[in-house]
Amino acid sequence: MTPQSKMTRKSNTLYLFTVTALAMLAFAANSILARLALSHADIGPWGFTAIRLISGALILALIAKSKKAETAGDWISAGSLILYAACFSYAYLQLAAGTGALILFAVVQITMIGGGLISGERLSKLQWLGTIIALAGLVYLLSPSIQAPPLFGAMLMMFSGLGWGLYSLRGRKAGDPTAQTTGNFIRAGLICALATPFILGGLKLGLLNETAPNIKGVILALASGTITSALGYVIWYMALKHLTATRAGIAQLTVPVIAAIGGMIFISEPLTLRFLILATIILSGVGIATMTRRKT
Repeated sequence: MTPQSKMTRKSNTLYLFTVTALAMLAFAANSILARLALSHADIGPWGFTAIRLISGALILALIAKSKKAETAGDWISAGSLILYAACFSYAYLQLAAGTGALILFAVVQITMIGGGLISGERLSKLQWLGTIIALAGLVYLLSPSIQAPPLFGAMLMMFSGLGWGLYSLRGRKAGDPTAQTTGNFIRAGLICALATPFILGGLKLGLLNETAPNIKGVILALASGTITSALGYVIWYMALKHLTATRAGIAQLTVPVIAAIGGMIFISEPLTLRFLILATIILSGVGIATMTRRKT
């Protein structure tokens, strides 16, 4: 190997590490921003979701600058995106940042493994073991106890993980990931814009527990939509071009840890021993399932 090729390889490795790390920080920041907005500012979960997706669609449309992006994507993926984002927001009315991220990404990985099984992939014994360990840890995390997270919030986050997992599975074969993401965000933003008047109507009638947003809540939602969602997803797709599915799965295991640390720093959320033990069990199980090669 020539010195020039060695330098090129090192620069490529540094680039991949940088974009992957930035994407993981963006994913964790989404949890922190949502928790901050919904617990420390005046904004309802639907308001946060709508502003996040609509602002994300606008910034992605500016980035893409292509008619191809406007026609890319599909309504099923957009629906999966809304399922993820809406359940994500409503779940964070009750969950701590780290706990929510742990449930979210555990379900995402389980969903993607399940998608592989449905498409004909076979799991090795180690992968089955890892999946069972992760599921057992998740069940124990949700089991009734003094420190268990609220069941309804946890279930909402599981649906959020299902939505993101389905969205990721549908996007794996995207020819132009940025265009696909832009098209899906535009569709999701349009659905949110059409649904918002009905949500506001329900609010006026007292049918929904939605808070009118203040400036702080709007700013946090915009930051989530334009920076950590839209730009974060573009950065992630830049990394995915150079990552295997296994390495992509392993990288996402860092998000709950980053989110928990961020929750401690920015929201003064406690980091309990129970969370640390169960995080270790769940992430170890998912790690075993994603690091082991699938049978062909």
